[in-house]
Amino acid sequence: MWSGVLGVPRDWSATVNYVSSTGEGSAGGYVGTGVTSTNLAGRTLTVLILGRRTELSELPWVNHKVRNWEFEPLRWIATHGLYAAYGFADKAEQRSTSSKTSAVASMANFITGRH
Repeated sequence: MWSGVLGVPRDWSATVNYVSSTGEGSAGGYVGTGVTSTNLAGRTLTVLILGRRTELSELPWVNHKVRNWEFEPLRWIATHGLYAAYGFADKAEQRSTSSKTSAVASMANFITGRH
C-alpha cells in the first residue's frame, strides 16, 4: 500500500503556481493522477514562464490557493483516524451485498474534502 500524507493538498486539488516577479514556479498535489497531471503541469508552467495567455494559463489550477493542513500532532491524529475509518469502511463494504458507499466512508470523504 502506498500513502503520501504530506503530498496531498488539503482540498485534494492539484496546483500550478508561478510568480512572474521572482520567476519561481511549482506544481504538485496530483493525488493519484501524477503521470497525466505532471505533463499538463509542465506545459502550463512553460506557458506561464513565457508570459503567454492561452487556455493553459486560464486553467483553474493556476495559482490555486490551498488551505494549510492543521498543526502537528492534530494532522497526524486526524490522518491516522481517517485511514482507520477508510479501512473500517472497506471491510464493511466487502462484507455487504449493497453497492452503496458506506456511511463511514461518506463521512471520511466529507471530512477530507473528497466529496
